[in-house]
Amino acid sequence: METKIRATITGTGSYLPAKILTNAELEKMVDTNDEWITTRTGVKERRLAAAEEAASDLGAEAARRALKEAKVKPEEIDCLIVATITGDMPFPATACFIQNLIGAKNAAAFDISAACTGFIYALSIGKAYIESKTYKKVLIVAVDLLSRITDWTDRGTCVLFGDGAGAVVLEPTTGEQGIHSIYIGADGALTHLLHQPGGGSRNPATAKTVADRMHYIKMSGNEIFKLAVTAMLDSARKALDQAKLKCEDITLLIPHQANIRIIEATAKRLKLPVEKIFVNIQKYGNMSGATTAIGLDEAYHEGRIKKGDYVELVAFGAGLTWGAAVIKWGK
Repeated sequence: METKIRATITGTGSYLPAKILTNAELEKMVDTNDEWITTRTGVKERRLAAAEEAASDLGAEAARRALKEAKVKPEEIDCLIVATITGDMPFPATACFIQNLIGAKNAAAFDISAACTGFIYALSIGKAYIESKTYKKVLIVAVDLLSRITDWTDRGTCVLFGDGAGAVVLEPTTGEQGIHSIYIGADGALTHLLHQPGGGSRNPATAKTVADRMHYIKMSGNEIFKLAVTAMLDSARKALDQAKLKCEDITLLIPHQANIRIIEATAKRLKLPVEKIFVNIQKYGNMSGATTAIGLDEAYHEGRIKKGDYVELVAFGAGLTWGAAVIKWGK
């Protein structure tokens, strides 16, 4: 019988810009206050990329850190997948910029767009490549600079978002460690609830689209809240079912950091105690797909995940998209 190949994470890395924007500073920019932001969202501060930094710059640094930890040279990478909705340019792919920056000259390189679920979607692709023996070393980067598409005059959305990048290296294993299951889904009938209407082929950039502020994030917050909890709960349960595990088997749940109330509602319905939930929304806000990648890197380096532990990632995002991944930690 053929030995089962599984994709395992051999290195993680993340990069956060130096600039911190606090709630106190936001109070001077828009009609809001720290108490309102903290109570409604859980965010206390967020990171903002410097003017000269693009998505590829943040992504490349996270990638370098993941490669160093995995003890893998850039030229050994077979495939580079970047999850982003705020790439350097509409084309070419931000993955191509990162490939050049880090010297991954032998890697196929492409982007995917699944918004806040992007990292989990990218993991599903990397997992399939490894398990099918198409590639042996896959580098996945999730990066977004949401500050570049945030309307800083909109008090309902500007308090939520920040910038950052996370990365992982995937390699094959025949052991029990690695990615045990991934569940992903989408509902295109709900695209209108969270989108950036300007800049694409439907509404190409014009003086009018700029004047109408169509190049910023538009979100129906109340509707998203209800759908997010349901989607994350369903995704988490389905990924666990696929892995033949129960909630109590999970050492740590790393949910997408969109809103503390969504995180708490999801945890409550999964009946997970607070010590099993990873939260860093207070430091960074919502960084789209980068949130779960950065959360995984931080949780490991904080000692909250150890070899043999089961960790679950769960997210939802524009599309609407959603997904969850169950990993038996092998590092």
